[in-house]
Amino acid sequence: MKFSIVGIQGSLRCLLALAGAVAAIAQQPAVEVSPENHLDREAKDTAGQLALMLQEVYLLKTEVIITNFRLEYGDRVRMKRVLFPTNAPEREAIPGYLFTPKDMPAGKKYPGLVVVHGGNHTQLSASWFPLIEEAVRHGYVVIFPEYRGSSGHGESIYQNNYGVSDFADVRSSAAYLAAQPFVDPDRMGIFGHSRGGMLSMRTLQEEPKRFKAAVDVAGLKDMVAFMSYKTDARRQQIADDPHYGGKLPNRNLAAYIEVSPAFFVEKIETPVLVLSTTGDTVVPYQLHNKRFVEALKAYGKTHEAVLYDNAIGDHSFIFSDNPDAHDARRRIFEWFGKYLKP
Repeated sequence: MKFSIVGIQGSLRCLLALAGAVAAIAQQPAVEVSPENHLDREAKDTAGQLALMLQEVYLLKTEVIITNFRLEYGDRVRMKRVLFPTNAPEREAIPGYLFTPKDMPAGKKYPGLVVVHGGNHTQLSASWFPLIEEAVRHGYVVIFPEYRGSSGHGESIYQNNYGVSDFADVRSSAAYLAAQPFVDPDRMGIFGHSRGGMLSMRTLQEEPKRFKAAVDVAGLKDMVAFMSYKTDARRQQIADDPHYGGKLPNRNLAAYIEVSPAFFVEKIETPVLVLSTTGDTVVPYQLHNKRFVEALKAYGKTHEAVLYDNAIGDHSFIFSDNPDAHDARRRIFEWFGKYLKP
């Protein structure tokens, strides 16, 4: 049976529409999802059935995304699904993807990149494909972790603990990549966008010797500030994660500071490229990267910062097809190339 990219993309749109419809209908109290309390596969109530249906749609979406990538890039990039152990107490197996050149000479060691997506319950998507392909073309191998809080890999991975379990899983993905026989552990880099930027910068702070270079694009830096401008529903959703104990910052300030890279810049030793745009409505530059860059300067950290003027695509400008995005991607690979030397 033959598949076309157009057909796969059409299927993906249908699945996304179904997922949106399911989420919109599910107005009843949320069904708890955890490794200890998986979804009831025989649920009789509407909320349980909708929660199960949503997870099944996300799983189907994952298969479509993988097929789409292999159809478009499989002639030059090998995509391998992996499960790596997290370093958190839960002993969870975390899904992810390894991207390597199609042909790899025996014994060759490649520099490794950890590429960290952002968002709440998001996952690998077609918007990441060009950047991943370009990384492999430039001579890197890439791991793309689907940390806990991501969708498309079942209910245990779907469960959020914002800034804690996701952070543990990103760190674990770096250790897993560094241990691969075709990776040079002394030439590791990390790239993150949005929530992924937050997790990347925290990884630099907690493992200052792991990476030789890092890139942050529109990264979330201050969870206290982040909670100040989100909707009440989103604020409470985050507060209900285990780390925050159901409490907003006014009742549990230390928990939010603990996961915020803005407060620990002095611990960074890795050269960092910071890319931002004015007009970012998701992670406003003034509240996040502006302060972060000022702190990097104050502590004398090796860094470069580029601020685009209302870049097309807003918060997700890096994924657009326009001059600012092209300039950003050029800078990204020049930065990594300078320190990782592929």
